[in-house]
Amino acid sequence: MLNFDLHNHRPLREIVYEQLKRQILTGEITPGTRMMEVELADEMGVSRTPVREAIRKLEKEGLVTIEPRRGAYASDISVKDMVDTMEVREHLESLAAYLAAQTMTEEQREELERITNGYTNAIHNNNMEEMIHYDELFHKGIVNASGNKTLIQISETVQELALRFRYLYYDDLSRYGSMPMEHKQILEAIENKDPDAAKECAKTHVKRLKDFVIREGENAFKHE
Repeated sequence: MLNFDLHNHRPLREIVYEQLKRQILTGEITPGTRMMEVELADEMGVSRTPVREAIRKLEKEGLVTIEPRRGAYASDISVKDMVDTMEVREHLESLAAYLAAQTMTEEQREELERITNGYTNAIHNNNMEEMIHYDELFHKGIVNASGNKTLIQISETVQELALRFRYLYYDDLSRYGSMPMEHKQILEAIENKDPDAAKECAKTHVKRLKDFVIREGENAFKHE
């Protein structure tokens, strides 16, 4: 059931769309799940119309696949999908780190320090939800610190795709022992106002993750 805010005047279709999108991105609706309009409408306490509109919008974004005579399904994710996104992240996030090393404010630096510590604690506590939360905040923080509006807008879309992947590859924690150190290396290079080092650290960080995804292959990320 949707939790409606009486002061929220946005169209119902937007609220339904955002909730369904979030459920797909976070893995609550897993790849291959059939998107039944009647069931979703009943669960959310709305009519079928906003659900139908949301599903059509999600199809345009590649998060839902609609097949004739079969209906709508949460889109599957392949290793190629993940690698394609990682390749874009390599370039976007290395550029963001390069720029952030020149523009980051003291307030932004302190916030990234807090996020880095939170991520490290989540790793130690084996808390996957917290890991994903702080990982997402860390990368968004660097992009925002770049001060480049176009980069921030483009990265928002890429980070949404990456969020969906995180819920798949965080199931295997073998990659994440070195993650806190890699985050700290990026942050230290930015704090030292060394754009080239920050760029290289950020690029290497994403490349290692991409290589991990390639190495593990399709079976490692397949959901039943």
